[in-house]
Amino acid sequence: MKKTSLYLFSTLLMLLFIQQVQAQLPDFTGIVEQAKDSVVNISTNSKPKSGTMRKHLDIPNLPEGSPFGELFKKFFDDNGIEKRETNSLGSGFIISSDGYILTNHHVVADADEVIVRLNNRDVYDAKVIGSDKDSDIALIKIDGDNLPTLKLGDSQDLKVGEWVLAIGSPFGFDHTVTAGIVSAKGRSLPSDNYVPFIQTDVAINPGNSGGPLFNMDGEVIGINSQIYSRSGGFMGLSFAIPIEMAVDVAEQIKSKGSVSRGWLGVLIQEVTRELADSFGMSNPHGALIAKVLDDSPAQRAGLKVGDVIVEFNGRKVTRSTSLPPIVGRTAVGEDAEVVIIRNRKKRTFKVRIEQLPTQEVLAESQPQMQPPVEKSVLGMSVKELDKITRNKLKVDSGVLVDRVEPEGPASEAGIRKGDVISMIDNHSVTSVDEFSDLAEKLKSGKSVAILIQRNNGPVFLAIKPE
Repeated sequence: MKKTSLYLFSTLLMLLFIQQVQAQLPDFTGIVEQAKDSVVNISTNSKPKSGTMRKHLDIPNLPEGSPFGELFKKFFDDNGIEKRETNSLGSGFIISSDGYILTNHHVVADADEVIVRLNNRDVYDAKVIGSDKDSDIALIKIDGDNLPTLKLGDSQDLKVGEWVLAIGSPFGFDHTVTAGIVSAKGRSLPSDNYVPFIQTDVAINPGNSGGPLFNMDGEVIGINSQIYSRSGGFMGLSFAIPIEMAVDVAEQIKSKGSVSRGWLGVLIQEVTRELADSFGMSNPHGALIAKVLDDSPAQRAGLKVGDVIVEFNGRKVTRSTSLPPIVGRTAVGEDAEVVIIRNRKKRTFKVRIEQLPTQEVLAESQPQMQPPVEKSVLGMSVKELDKITRNKLKVDSGVLVDRVEPEGPASEAGIRKGDVISMIDNHSVTSVDEFSDLAEKLKSGKSVAILIQRNNGPVFLAIKPE
């Protein structure tokens, strides 16, 4: 009797535990039921361009009446070439009852035909209203009335660790549902400086692109755009574009046919611990200006190389990657308040934001060469710039690193032969003698910032004199 009672009691406890676990797990069925009719499958066809082969191949000269004449003519004639269409698959979702749909730029890029298929099997030919490569957002439209739409949310309210849900067509499997959590916010990828991605571990595969990412309230908070993968398939790293950015891009496309972004006109880099120490900062944060572009808003406002931007329009700049998206979303013509650290002190500047140029052409004058002088200092030998290096790196002044000793301050800082040093300890370098004088004044054992120019652009390093 006691054994039976104990068994019943343990079974009851187990059932209660299972109920508690089930109560804590999210239930996605309501979201899927509500959203499935608004998520669409997108397929595209791209036709080969006429005359592609003719640009590279010519019909051979054959004797008149040759039996191969007609064969070659048919093969080399554009009309005789077998046309192969390229196809792609993606996803999207309806944002207005009259047929406007959001998806990714790369889903519809270069497409001659865009076909949209709804959950109820209805098929539409879609028109590309416009797309933006930089944000990877495209707006397309189908002719429809009273179409089901999705509720849009705000990704700013998302928290890391929060459950999220994706619906899309991976590998062509329509309306596949996957779930996971928010892994990080504000991620910047090397090829997408103006998008603060939402990182998740939701299973995303080819074909999910352009599909919605939902929060637990059933609101769209992102558009699934990219994955990190070594195999081509899902590896636990998925990236979504914040919905508010996508909507802003779509509205600009719809209203004026193009997208404008704010432009500051600086090249920036991350602030390392060593650089933070050299700037008198208690901890590394902000965006370090490595170059101020000519005739840019930053130049007109008085920003300089070596300034560290720590706030932009009231928003903290924790990392350098967080600055471009903030600037990009700032209205063109708006006066932005920029807080910087210069010479260990905070200063505030007002910068009138301009539109990001589509093509940046920098016309820099090339000063005359100076006599070849070479000196050894800080564990490296430097010499005056030659004309070839000036033209190659597009620099006006500085000294060229000719040799780096195997051991010494320069080697430890990461300086390499061929680098051009244009600034040290917030002082511009115009000659070998000037660089030597500045180096001799540095305090031993104290890190200072040194700005170098390389093929991939300017970068600050921290050097500690012995």
